[in-house]
Parts: sequence; C-alpha cells; structure tokens
Amino acid sequence: MTRLAELTEASAERHLGAICFKIGPPSLVGVEAEWFVHDARCPGGPVDPARVASALAALPGSADGPVFPAGSRLTHEPGGQVELSSPPAADPAACAAGLSADQAVLRAALAAEGLRLTGTGTDPMDRERRMLARHPRYRAMERYFGRGGPWGRIMMTGTASVQVCVDAGTERTFTERWGLTHLLGPVLVAAFANSPLLEGRPTGWKSTRQLVWSRMDPSRTLAPPPAADPREAWTRYVLDAAVLCVRREDGLPWDAPSGLTFRSWLRGGGERPATMADLDYHRTTLFPPVRPRGHLELRMIDAQPGEGWRVPLALVTALMDDPVAAEEAAAALERLGHAGSRAPRSGLWRRAAALGMADPDLRRAALACFAAAERSLARRDGRLRPALVEFAERYPARGRCPADDQLAALRTGTGPALQEDAPC
Repeated sequence: MTRLAELTEASAERHLGAICFKIGPPSLVGVEAEWFVHDARCPGGPVDPARVASALAALPGSADGPVFPAGSRLTHEPGGQVELSSPPAADPAACAAGLSADQAVLRAALAAEGLRLTGTGTDPMDRERRMLARHPRYRAMERYFGRGGPWGRIMMTGTASVQVCVDAGTERTFTERWGLTHLLGPVLVAAFANSPLLEGRPTGWKSTRQLVWSRMDPSRTLAPPPAADPREAWTRYVLDAAVLCVRREDGLPWDAPSGLTFRSWLRGGGERPATMADLDYHRTTLFPPVRPRGHLELRMIDAQPGEGWRVPLALVTALMDDPVAAEEAAAALERLGHAGSRAPRSGLWRRAAALGMADPDLRRAALACFAAAERSLARRDGRLRPALVEFAERYPARGRCPADDQLAALRTGTGPALQEDAPC
C-alpha cells in the first residue's frame, strides 16, 4: 500500500494498531516545554512577532529553524507561545540537561530583544489574545472550535503546557503503562496546577487550562473509554473522532464538513476518498490527556516557571520505568478510583483542576507518588532528585501547588506578576 492509497476501515484499523503503540523495552524519554513570550518591561502589552523573529534570527539556523546545542526543536503555537521539544534521550537526567541548555540559549536570545519566557498554564496578563499563525490548519481549527464557544480559541492562544513522553512498553507491560498514565493524570493536574488566572483575574480554578480542555470537543479531548486492549480502544477513538480539517491545495480553506467522522469519511462521506496520509494527519488533531504516538505523550501538565518542567519529567519517568515505584504509585492511585474513565471530565479530574493540592485525597496520593519517585531516584539516578524533593516539600507537603503562588502575588498587590515585571 502506498502512502496515497485509498483506505478501507480494515486497513486503517491495521495501520493504527501497528503504529500507535511501538513495543519494546522502555529506554527513551523526552519532554516538551511551552512558554508565553512577554515584553520584559511591559508584560501586559502584545508582543510583535517580528521581535521574536529578530531574536531567533541571531541564533544559528537551518531550513528547519534555529539550531540549539542539545538538538531541541523550536515550534511556535498559534498565539505566539514557543515550545522546545527535546530529542529522545537515554535517561531523564540527560534529557533535562539538554533541554536546560537549549532553554538558556532561547532565553538569552529573547532577552537581547527585551523579551522573556513565562511558564504558566494560562497567560496571566490581561492582554489581547491574537491568532498569529496563518497556516490553514490553525485557521480551520479556529473555525471548528468556534462552533462550540470560546474554549478552542482560548486553548490555542492562551494556554501552555509541559508534555512528558515515555516509551509505550513491552507486549507484556504496555497495557499496564497505559493504565498507569491515566491513573496518574489527576495527580499531575493537581500537583502542577499553575493556571489560576485568565485575563488577569482569578477563575476559581487552580488549573484553568484543564477547565478549558474539559469544555472542548469531547470526540478529541476525552480519554478513550477503558478497555482490555488499548490498541482497539485507541483505534475506535481515532476513527470515531470528528474530522477537524481536510488538507487542500491551491490556497483553499481546510475546513471539514460538519459532523464528518473519520469512519464516515472511510465509508464515502467525504468529498474524496480518504488516504493513509489523511489518517496520519487526523491523528495529530486529537488531544486526549494521554496520546499514543508510538510512545505515550502525557499532555495534562500545566507549564511551569523557570525550569520547573524538570520535576514532572523526574516524577513521571521514575514512576513509569521503575517497577517498584510503579507498583507503589498504582496502589496509592487505585484508592482514588478509576480516574481515567472519562478524563478530563470525570469528577476526580475536575476536582484536581479546581482544587489542586487542597483536595485531601489527591494530596495523599501525590505525596505517595512523590515519595515513591524519590526512593526510585535514590536507588537509580539521583541527579533530578533534589528538584523533585524541593518541589514536594514546597507544594504537596503543604497542600499547595504553583497556582497558589500566583494567587498569593495577586492578593498582595504584586501580581499578576512576572519575575521581570517593571512599570510601563
């Protein structure tokens, strides 16, 4: 079958089952960190994309964009957020060292233009949210999500995250790893909640970013229903999800017909037969809390200040790749109930987003998970252990999450503040 060959339901199912969970011993890890870009002197104002482009032009480059020392890839989100994606690394500490080095280069380049990175799950400033990306994909997304209210536009232009990527596992373990990521999800939302503000005002939620995701199209943001075989569950999920865009040439818009699922496209419902390339592109428009892309991509974590992304990286990899830590964490998480059943809209996920570490059940589970991860790092590789321990003592141990720092700054009249705030 060639890349452009016409698909059938059977061939689509075989393809998805073969590529979405790449089976093998866990050996690689990656992390993706997003930030907002603010003017260092006047953070409440818009940032001209030309200033960002000028800053990046000072870096070594290639046809694919700036070249960073450790090989991270820079991408731009529709609202002007920037993202660094680490290359796959053999261990979490090496992954962290590389992304830290590349973040320092990016930070310095932006600073030369009077700009700074802000790590938070929603833009804390009351400034205009603009769609800066002109690609037809994002224009189609804007119109598609616009049918359901403001949430899609807020997601694209006003949110940022940390994504931790781990291997799917072996044939014997991948089902357990898939289940553990979903059980762990509410704890990650609550412990790292860092988006209590929108348009400069408190929303009443510790993770407003999760609130936004919970209000969006459920065919592409809910977790697949629990199933004995994750491959079958994911295949059904992909084929039954609404088509967000159809790629077209000659400058035509990419809008998809309303109500068209990929399965109905395969059954003749589209303007032309669907191809393998269409199916692979369709997968990139699905945003569940855990997305299988050969590896598992955990998408539920708010962006963190500074190099705070190092802590979820350390926590997730310790719990996923150390069998002892995984068993300890699973025992604590099972007491929370089956958290992944309808994430991110289940009651537990919504409690995590609303209350963060103020929820006593989630706090207990978080403390158990951090303790299991800390013991794992002590046994195996302690380079990320100090950051994890410091975070656990500052936040879960005190019933707090990073969102509480933002709210405290607002109450004392110093926020919504950025570290380099200065009066305009």
